[in-house]
Amino acid sequence: MLAELKGLNEECGVFGIWGHPEAAQITYYGLHSLQHRGQEGTGIVVSDGKELRGRKGEGLVTEIFTADAMEDLQGMGAIGHVRYATAGGSGYENVQPLLFQSQSGGLALAHNGNLVNADALRNQLEAQGSIFQTSSDTEVLAHLIKRGGFSQLKDRVKNALPMLKGAYAFLIMTETEMMVALDPHGLRPLSLGRLGDAYVVASETCAFDIVGAEFVRDILPGELLVIDADGLHSEMYSMSSGTAICTMEYIYFSRPDSNIHGINVHAARKNLGKQLAKEVPIQADVVTGVPDSSISAAIGYAEESGIPYEMGLIKNRYVGRTFIQPSQSLREQGVKMKLSPVRGIVEGKRVIMVDDSIVRGTTSRRIVRMLKEAGATEVHVVISSPPIQNPCFYGIDTSTREELIASDHSVEEIRELIGADSLTFLSVEGMLEAIGRNEPGETRGQCLACFTGKYPTEIYPQAVPAGQKC
Repeated sequence: MLAELKGLNEECGVFGIWGHPEAAQITYYGLHSLQHRGQEGTGIVVSDGKELRGRKGEGLVTEIFTADAMEDLQGMGAIGHVRYATAGGSGYENVQPLLFQSQSGGLALAHNGNLVNADALRNQLEAQGSIFQTSSDTEVLAHLIKRGGFSQLKDRVKNALPMLKGAYAFLIMTETEMMVALDPHGLRPLSLGRLGDAYVVASETCAFDIVGAEFVRDILPGELLVIDADGLHSEMYSMSSGTAICTMEYIYFSRPDSNIHGINVHAARKNLGKQLAKEVPIQADVVTGVPDSSISAAIGYAEESGIPYEMGLIKNRYVGRTFIQPSQSLREQGVKMKLSPVRGIVEGKRVIMVDDSIVRGTTSRRIVRMLKEAGATEVHVVISSPPIQNPCFYGIDTSTREELIASDHSVEEIRELIGADSLTFLSVEGMLEAIGRNEPGETRGQCLACFTGKYPTEIYPQAVPAGQKC
C-alpha cells in the first residue's frame, strides 16, 4: 500500500553496462525504470577506457540528468544508482556511485543492500588509518579493496567481499573493467542481460525491457563477474550459503513486469491474492486494492472469490512519493493527497480492501476511514503477507521493533486500531505456496526474517538499530 506511504522502503537500485558506445544514455533509461527503488538521489559514472567521470545529485533521475549533464558523460561503460536513505544517511556525499581517484586509477562503487557489520569494519579500518569521506556502508568495501595487498584488482575484491556480512549487490568499475558481485545468500535481486555485444546488469529485469536488452540469467549468490574487453569471466568468491532472496521483493518492492528467479512478480502477487481468498472467505460486494503494489493481489482475490474487482481507490499520479519527506506527520498527511476513494463504487457496499502489508498502521487507519466516509458499510482488510513483526537489517528501513505495529499488537488489536470490520493476514506457508519457488528447505530460498525472526546471517550488535545504509 504504497507500502505505508511508506514505512517500508527498499534502499536502492543498480544498473550497469559495459561495451556500448552510448553507455550513459542506456544507463539513464535503466535507472528511470528502477526509480521506484529510490527517489532521494541518483548518479552515473562512465568510463571511456582512460578515465572515470561521474555526475550525481539529490533528486529524481530526470531532475539530475538533464541534456547538458548527459553531454559530459561519454564512454563505453557505465554504472548507475538510485537511492533511498534512512535517517542519518542522506546527503550529497552519500549519493552513489561513489567515485574514488588514486595514483593507480579510478574506482567507482554502486551498492544495493545493507552491511550488518559495517560499523565494526569501519572502526577497524579507521584504527588502521583509513579516513572515510561518507557515512555510507558502501565506502567500507572501497577501503577493504585498497588494503587488499594483491596486485590484481580482482584478487583484492575477492579478498574483501568475504569480510562483508549482510545483503549486497555490488557494481564495481574501473577504467578498463566492470565487476559484479552478489552476497552468498543472494538477498537482493541482480540479473545479467545482453544488448548487442554489450553486457547489462540490473537490480530488476524490467530495466532490460526498457533498454531493449535480452535477459541472460540471474547472478548467483557468492558469484563475482568480471566484464572487460575480453568478455565475461565468472567465478565464485564464496560458496553459496543457500539462497535467501528477500520475500518483500515479490510482495511489494519490485515492479510487476520484473521476473525474480524466473517468477513474474505480477503473477506471484495474483497468486498471493488467490491464496488469501482461499484462506479468508468473506461475504462482501466488491474487492479493491490499494494502488499500486496491491492491485495484482486484489485481482487474484477477486478471481478466486468470485466477488467483482472494482477500482475503489484512485491514486493521484502527480504527487511525489510522500515517503521522501523526513517527517512522519508529512508522510501521514500525504495519504489524502495520494489516494482518493471512489464514492460511486464503495457507497453502500461491503468492501474487501486488499493490501500488501501493514507496517505502522497509520496509513491503513486513514484509508479505512476514507472508505467509510465515502459510504462503505463494511471494510474488511486482508493483507497479502504475514504480519511484519521483526526489523530488517538487509536494506529495508525498518530497523527497530518499535516501528512495527505487529511486533507488540495482536491481529485483533491492530484491527481495532485501524478501524476495520475484520483484518486477516496471509499465512507464511500460504505465502510460500503462492509465490511458488522450488528451492529446497522450509524457506524455499526466501528470506522470511521480517515475518519469522529467523535471519539468514549473523546480526551484529552495531546493526541494532541499523546504521548508515546504502
